[in-house]
Order: sequence, then C-alpha cells, then structure tokens
Amino acid sequence: MKRHATRRVFAAAAALTLLAACGSDTDDASSDDGQEWYVQADFDEQNEQRDATFEGDPATPWLQYIDGEMTDTAAFASAGAKKVCFANASVSNPWRQTGFLTMQQQLVVLQEQGAISEMETRDAQDDDNTQIADIDYFISEGNCDAFIISPNSTAAITPAVERACETGKPVVVFDRGVETDCATTFIHPIGGYAWGIDTAEFLVDNLEEGDKVIALRILPGVDVLETRWAAAEKIFEDNGIETEDHFTGGDPAEIKKIMSDALVQGDVDGVWMDAGDGAVAAIEAFEDAGADYPVMTGEDEMSFLRKWEETGLTGLAPVYSNFQWRTPLLAVQMIFAGQPVPAEWVLPQTPITEDQRAEFLEANEGLPDGHYAKFGGEDLPGFPQVWIDRKVG
Repeated sequence: MKRHATRRVFAAAAALTLLAACGSDTDDASSDDGQEWYVQADFDEQNEQRDATFEGDPATPWLQYIDGEMTDTAAFASAGAKKVCFANASVSNPWRQTGFLTMQQQLVVLQEQGAISEMETRDAQDDDNTQIADIDYFISEGNCDAFIISPNSTAAITPAVERACETGKPVVVFDRGVETDCATTFIHPIGGYAWGIDTAEFLVDNLEEGDKVIALRILPGVDVLETRWAAAEKIFEDNGIETEDHFTGGDPAEIKKIMSDALVQGDVDGVWMDAGDGAVAAIEAFEDAGADYPVMTGEDEMSFLRKWEETGLTGLAPVYSNFQWRTPLLAVQMIFAGQPVPAEWVLPQTPITEDQRAEFLEANEGLPDGHYAKFGGEDLPGFPQVWIDRKVG
C-alpha cells in the first residue's frame, strides 16, 4: 500500500522553531483557517489509530508500531559497528532539546553494544538551505553507513532526502515528513488530528453547549498545528461550543494578555492549546482576574503538569511523543541486523490524564520545567542528571 507521506505532519514543539517567521499580528483570531486544512480521510484515519492495537511491549513504547507494510532490510545486513550521520533541523526549543538528550544517551548504549561506532550530527539551526547542505555533505564526504534525517520542512528537504536514498544506504526520516516514500522507514507519533480529537473531546465532555473556549495557537501554516486546530474546531462546532482562536507566537506575555482581555469581556469556560508552552501564563491570567479556573488542555511539559497539580483545575496533557527520538537509532540497529522495520513507523500518542499525573510528576521529579514527561529515557545511562544539566551537543 502506498504511504501518503505528503499528509504527514511536523512535530508540534518543532514548530516553535518557525516563530521567527511569524508576522506581527499574532493576536488576530483566525477561526476560518481550520476548514482549509481539514481532510476527512486523515481525520478518520488518525481517529481510528487512537484506538489501534500497537505491536510490541507497552513498557518500551518507542519500539511499538501499528501493524502495516514492512520494509525488508535483509540487503543491509552486515556485521560490525556502523557510522550514523544525523541531519537535525535544530535543538532550538525545549522539546527538541529533551529529545536530542535522550537520543545521545541511546547512542551511548548502542556504542557499548558495538552496533554503532559514532553519530556525526549537523544542526541546521532551523534553516532549509543549511540542512540541504548538511545532507549533501554527508552524502559526499561523511562516510556514512546510514542517514537519519529530521527535516526542517517538508517540501524543501524532499530532494535532499531523495539524494540520500539514491546512495543505496538506509535512510531513516523521523519527526516531520517529506514528500517521498523512499526512506527505509518514516517514524512519527500518530499526528495532529489525533491531538485535536483528544483535546476537543475532553473539553466537550467537561463543558456544556454554549460554553466559551479560547484557543491559543502558536502560528499559522505548520501542518501539525493546523490539523490539531482543524480537528478540534470541527468537534467544537458539532457540539455547540463557542470558540475564539488567537495566534500567540508562543509568547507567554501575549498569551496572558489575550486571556486577560477575554476575561474582561466575559466568562471563559475552557482553554485549548495547540502546544503547552505558555500554559502557565494562561492560568495566571485567571488567577490575576480572580476568575474560576477553566477546563484546560496543555501538554506534557513539566511546567504545565506542575501548575495543573497546584491549581486542581480540570485538565488534560496531550502528548506528541518525545520518546520518538530513541527510535531512529534503534531502527538503524535493526536494519543492519537485517530485521524488517515498519515502512511507516507510527508510534503511540497517549495523553496524560489526571489520574496518571502524579505518576509522571514523581517519575520526573527534579527535572526542569522545560522537560517533557513522556521522554522515555528513564532506563538510559545518565538519568536523571543528563536531563537536569541540559547540556545539548
């Protein structure tokens, strides 16, 4: 079955790297945008995947996948440690930093096992042209046994990914998609529609028809963020929930201003976010106004989980599984062992509920606010100090 790579989505926190491109009118509401992005087939697919049975051990979710087309890797089987070349979009926000720290510690394990000799990493610093040059360097000069690519953007990076595929060496794409199916495997959580469905259904279940929800969106034009809102907006409309959405640029001060202005105008019953960064600022606006806490969805960033517990508000922490940063290196190990890998490796994406919050707070005690609870690195060397120190590189 042909994979629909063009429909796949960027990682949510990775979208923060595009903030510099955001215009100055970030506070403008844009309630019609979601309909331009809504694709019923994609909504239905990801809605079904939310309840899918994942192959593999739930204790190692970074190795789980939805059953589907597999890539035969027997031709890549060979002994000895391999060099991996990693073209990374950036480490310019806490989500990517958390993930890269986990990836580095997974590398330590695989080096000790003799599966990987080294990982040469080039950081594109959120620039398409830099990443294209990085990939072309790896192809011509890197002496790479395998390529791992986390694309900065979809269309622009596609030709460079195709050139890497043409080398005949394994190519692992993860986090964001490209417009080609040539990679040995494409690794990602379920997607933006699943996030939108999880969050909107939670709000609908805890609100009444006619209640008002303020939607705080980072920026326009990024697939995973747009599809999150497209899915949520449809569910809100179908259930009679009044919504008002604003682009915030991910700026806590702007978030607080938007919420304060909304509270002056009347009651706000719910807050929906397409990423949890800045969630604390939104909650503080209610505290400053002396208003009741809203029903709210944030993210599995520790700052939101801690504020959620402190306030006792009715909340949900959706997840765009940060543990996916372990999977590419483990996929390379499998590929060079000749083991089949999923052609499209869809990882679990499960929100943190109130009854699970204490578990994740305890497991991540002492870790900084910018850390992500479902990073999946508790069993790796260096835990927890590596993630506390945050020395990325």
